[in-house]
Amino acid sequence: MNSRNTAPGVWLLATACASFALTAPLVASPVHAADEMLRVYMDHARVLKLDRPVSKVIIGNSDVADATVADSKTIVLTGRSFGTTNLVLLDIDGNAIVDERILVSIDEGNTVRVFRQTSRSVLSCTPNCEVHTTQKAATGN
Repeated sequence: MNSRNTAPGVWLLATACASFALTAPLVASPVHAADEMLRVYMDHARVLKLDRPVSKVIIGNSDVADATVADSKTIVLTGRSFGTTNLVLLDIDGNAIVDERILVSIDEGNTVRVFRQTSRSVLSCTPNCEVHTTQKAATGN
């Protein structure tokens, strides 16, 4: 097709699509990095089954997540607050069974965000709406 006979709008659309195709893998990279973390929803539990008995459980920040030993091969991980931390599980010899980053977030499916001028609130609506977080914009004082 001759570029002189092509409508300007079609050429711009083709250029935009080509630019998106080149930059899409760069945009997708942070999402892939988040998938490598063990994800737990706040106030929810997740069961981890292990292939060998655990001797020691270490949570980097116990305000973000909590781990309970149900039995020697089962750990229950509970999200306590928004954020990231890590989980290290050691066997009797001190060898790492698990060394994972944990992301604690809310279940986005049942949330509502309320914006009022410079503040933002996130409400969880299951079944009644309750405030999870409130953030105010930083002032330039």
